[in-house]
Amino acid sequence: MTAAKVDFSSIRWGSAEWTNLVTLYLRAYESRSRRTILGDHTAAEAVDRIDYDFKRIHRASLPAGNQYLVALRAKQLDDWCADFLVRHPDAVVLHLGCGLDGRAFRLDPPPSVLWFDVDQPAVIELRRRLYEDTDRYRMIGSSVTDPRWLDHIPSGLPTLVVAEGLLMYLRESDVRLLLERLTDRFDSGELLFDTLSPLAPWLSKAFTGGIVKWGIRDVRDLERWNPRLRFLEQTSTVAGYTKVASMPVRLIYRLLSAMPVLDYDVLNRFAY
Repeated sequence: MTAAKVDFSSIRWGSAEWTNLVTLYLRAYESRSRRTILGDHTAAEAVDRIDYDFKRIHRASLPAGNQYLVALRAKQLDDWCADFLVRHPDAVVLHLGCGLDGRAFRLDPPPSVLWFDVDQPAVIELRRRLYEDTDRYRMIGSSVTDPRWLDHIPSGLPTLVVAEGLLMYLRESDVRLLLERLTDRFDSGELLFDTLSPLAPWLSKAFTGGIVKWGIRDVRDLERWNPRLRFLEQTSTVAGYTKVASMPVRLIYRLLSAMPVLDYDVLNRFAY
């Protein structure tokens, strides 16, 4: 991480970059909890260095509850990533739609791992104010639907693909094509991603201007779309609710865990 103070005041309120900043703030906020789940101290260091109206973000993001949604999702994906890297210390990692997430630093992978963070050019421009490329860590500014970014990634090594908070914002046709390109390019690895239910695009049209484009009822359908994909496991984004320090929030998640509503947002693990 670079050391100088960075000015993010040009980020427009409500923009995609602003959403990334809110998520960063929630991870940083949770890292200061007495009983932290994610312990994202990289996020806390980044927030301390960024010049922005975080008091306003605090009021808008409702961190008392939302910090846990962000932390639980990231923690499960981190655990799956760590498991893969123990088994494949020579792996390539692709973090697609990385936003401002410091997963590459939070996990501290073996020095033999090659890590690539990929996001829209405007997001990567912000990341470059916080982080620096190295021999083992690189940032790529590109839409994930543009196949040219794949030319920068070496093949022939076990490849872990993480797509957190990304695929639901793509059209189904783009999701299918992205998965096909990944499995055609890389010989073996795992794919970690979250999905929303088919209700999500409909609800998005009603409440958020239709930014959610894709939902799926049974994620095993991906095996039919792409025979190289093999389903490993699935869990609710809040399955680890027993780790939540706040008793009221923990009780709410416990009640919800017995209801189908938790099938709305799930985490998925596939091999290929």
